Amino acid sequence: MSLPPGFLDELRNRLSLSQVVGRKVMWDQRKSNQAKGDMWAPCPFHQEKTASFHVDDRKGYYYCFGCHQKGDAISFVRETENVGFMEAVEILAGEAGMQMPARDPKAQEKADHRTQLVEVMEMAVSHFRLMLKTGAGSAAREYLARRGLNEAALERWEVGFAQDAWQGLWDHLKGKGVEDDLILGAGLAKPSTKGGKPYDTFRNRILFPIRDARGRAIAFGGRAMDPEESAKYLNSPETALFDKGRSLYNHGPAREAAGKGQPLIVAEGYMDVIALSEAGFGATVAPLGTAITEDQLRLLWRIAPEPIIALDGDSAGLKAAMRVIDTALPLLEAGQSLRFALMPEGKDPDDLLKESGAEAMQALIDAAIPMVDLLWRRETEGKVFDSPERKAALDKDLRAVIARIKDPSIRSHYGQAIKDKRWELFRSRPKAQGTGRASWSPGPWKKGQGRGWAPTPPVLQSTKTSLLATADDQAQEVLREAVILAILIRRPDMLEQVESRMERLDMIGPDHGALQRVLLRHAHEGAEVLERTIVERIGATALEKLYALNHVRITPALRHPDDDEIVQASLNEELMKLEAARGLRREIADAAQDMDTLPDEGVTWRLGQAAEARNKALRSQTEDKATYDVADNGTLLNRDERDALDKLLAQIDPIKTKGK
Repeated sequence: MSLPPGFLDELRNRLSLSQVVGRKVMWDQRKSNQAKGDMWAPCPFHQEKTASFHVDDRKGYYYCFGCHQKGDAISFVRETENVGFMEAVEILAGEAGMQMPARDPKAQEKADHRTQLVEVMEMAVSHFRLMLKTGAGSAAREYLARRGLNEAALERWEVGFAQDAWQGLWDHLKGKGVEDDLILGAGLAKPSTKGGKPYDTFRNRILFPIRDARGRAIAFGGRAMDPEESAKYLNSPETALFDKGRSLYNHGPAREAAGKGQPLIVAEGYMDVIALSEAGFGATVAPLGTAITEDQLRLLWRIAPEPIIALDGDSAGLKAAMRVIDTALPLLEAGQSLRFALMPEGKDPDDLLKESGAEAMQALIDAAIPMVDLLWRRETEGKVFDSPERKAALDKDLRAVIARIKDPSIRSHYGQAIKDKRWELFRSRPKAQGTGRASWSPGPWKKGQGRGWAPTPPVLQSTKTSLLATADDQAQEVLREAVILAILIRRPDMLEQVESRMERLDMIGPDHGALQRVLLRHAHEGAEVLERTIVERIGATALEKLYALNHVRITPALRHPDDDEIVQASLNEELMKLEAARGLRREIADAAQDMDTLPDEGVTWRLGQAAEARNKALRSQTEDKATYDVADNGTLLNRDERDALDKLLAQIDPIKTKGK
């Protein structure tokens, strides 16, 4: 329908935007200036306590400084009433006392037909409610009483009953003079395939009226009384009034309750909605027998920025939650997401309320987890990541999931959150026996078992007295850690090239572990933000001490931070030498542990020789930096170090064989 020129301008001139908005908000009297048409209130589009929603009556526009919603009187009615443009104009025209222009004949005919269908639906609501009170509805009343619904609740929710008859409603409506096409068009009856009278859609079912956001009856949901019925729940077929994927049960009342500050809860079915609402959770809705659709998600986000999905605590409920995640990912926007309240296993919200009360339900709502947590659980639960291939498969799956998010900012934050969780997963290792912290390393090869992750063996007395554990060794490692951290803090863009190696490093220097954690989490934000975050989290002293070290100051990468080639070469060299020293020490410690039960002769000498071979390799300035091997435990070693390790193990094997 087209509107004549000037109609909308006249409509806006006749209405005060503050009057239109004032139906939905409470003005902040201290902040508002009514004389100037400068009004402030808590925003009706998102939950908040401060008055960040501004209405400029003179210009006829509103704007929220929190969620950034903006518009005029028409857009306000569209958003808050969930109606189309023309319906919003009609509502405002009625308030302004303006006559709507004549519609196109076909459009008018369609609107009149919808109005007639709504009238027929209301007649059906009244009939079904009456049937529940008759003798035919006694079994239904008993069932509802067992479910905890008293007479007052049945009245509030307009619960009805369809008698067990083929033409019970049909005959009633025909007796009221309703035309056949209206009964069929409302989805209340179906034509007979045998040439007889149409028959009722709902028979021997408890009925729940489904109303749109404006409160008009558009459909029914029916719960079968016969346990042998193939469909336990049955909705009206789709009609000119009812689109199942674009409707929500209890939409209007839930929107009103959410506007008063209640959390928006999405339950699975009618009885859950009724039980939750009766228990005080008035902002509760349910999809209508299908997985939540994109259109339903958009309806939910119009009501609240973070609806809470409260599905049954069984496998079907969890699968439904995962389907919701897949649907929601491409639609996510800033401040627009989902949270999930997982019910105890085998229970729905109605069960929980009956057994533990509203306090237990409130506790679950308060503990609702962000969508990213449930997404991580889906990708990792029940899986073992004990090989590079499995870890790579996880990374591939996670990248594919995150790529579905269209908003670049949301995609970036999801990537960082997943990266943090991945880092924690692969860093979470049980404590080594007899030590105070988690200290795990690739275990030695065991016959019939292969090489796997095993606790770092306790340090033997012979090892403590060897060249392997000198203070100078530890000091050198601390310095190398400092150089590596300093380079990456100044050039966090280089982290991507060495990230997996940095994740595996166990820092031993003071503050180095804390610096490592902040670096891994915030490097993507740039050097300036990274340094500021370090100061906030750890303190400025940690950075000052790091940069004050002579070894750090003279590092080429710190003297020429803009030269990518120098920075990359320095970083790789320091990492390589640190990994070589620690990797070889672990190999030697493993070998020493294997010989713990053998005679002690020669052990100290061999360990000393191995340490000297390692030191010689690290001091070599002419080593071939282009060729490196990877030890069995994943440690990067150069050729000299690899040869030293092979020589040591060759010496150990005959002794082990002789001892056995």
